[in-house]
Amino acid sequence: MAHVAPWKKEFVRNIKELISKYPVVGLVNINNIPAPQMQKMRASLKQNSVFIVGKNRLIKLALSEVEKENLHELANYIDGQTGIIFTDIDAFKLVKMLDASKTKAPAKGGEIAPDDIVVHEGDTPFKPGPIIGELQKVGIPAAIQKGKIIVRKDTTVVKKGEVISRDLAQVLTKLEIYPLTVGLDLRAAYEDGMVFPKEVLEVDTEKVYGDLLNAIQSGINLSVNAAFPTPITVPIMIANAHMKALNLAVNAGVVNRDTVELLLSKAYGEMLAVASKLADGLDDELKSLITTQHAEPKEEKEEEKKEEEKQQEEEENKEEEAIAGLGSLFG
Repeated sequence: MAHVAPWKKEFVRNIKELISKYPVVGLVNINNIPAPQMQKMRASLKQNSVFIVGKNRLIKLALSEVEKENLHELANYIDGQTGIIFTDIDAFKLVKMLDASKTKAPAKGGEIAPDDIVVHEGDTPFKPGPIIGELQKVGIPAAIQKGKIIVRKDTTVVKKGEVISRDLAQVLTKLEIYPLTVGLDLRAAYEDGMVFPKEVLEVDTEKVYGDLLNAIQSGINLSVNAAFPTPITVPIMIANAHMKALNLAVNAGVVNRDTVELLLSKAYGEMLAVASKLADGLDDELKSLITTQHAEPKEEKEEEKKEEEKQQEEEENKEEEAIAGLGSLFG
């Protein structure tokens, strides 16, 4: 039997222990990540995760030796340079955290442009010199103006999917244009007996949250309109019934402690309306009231509807309270 290096045994044992300790295990692609960015990413993960890089064969061996449901399927996503993350963060939050930690990096030449690379019109930090020839060589329309080198117009130097040449990469770096995005790219994650590919984990939580709120609001409206009582809709239905009863009582002239103020306000408005039709026989006080009414119709109208708006606001507040706790679902 061939001798197995002690460090390999230790590496596999360490991975197996971490798999047992942490509920979530993720595989990340670490191809073409410069050393400075890798160090920053390692540091950002220290607080709540463990990040290990090792030989793919040893990672696969460790995954196969741990008796967790479907864990061995995670090995199917090992390809190229691979790192493994152990964390308490759920898989959906993990992919968002890793994407948020990605940074811009300069091109070295030979990379595929992830997007169109555009050099915009305007000044450059360069004084007249050989650099103008370098800019023109890679297709950037450079010129000298007022003692500075400028770019005469916006220019797409590389289209998405094309190869970035070495000469262009050097010029872009001098212009402080960093076209590449580098970071730990999650391939798949294991949690609760299931393996989730990255495309499953990339969920637009804001859209889902908005759709959920809309669905709940529609459900509440349907329940209220269908007079179907639930703990959420009963307060809204009672508020609706109260408002309708109040409107009916006012229109029917029923006097009680809730309607008397509205009835007096209504009668007062009707009195002024009648008085405004009369040309003669009005005393100065009544004329003054009519003038004030005409000068401030908006204010009077708002006063007449004050109680109705109050009831509507109460109804809306109850609906908002019914769904206010949903935000905690998305943390």
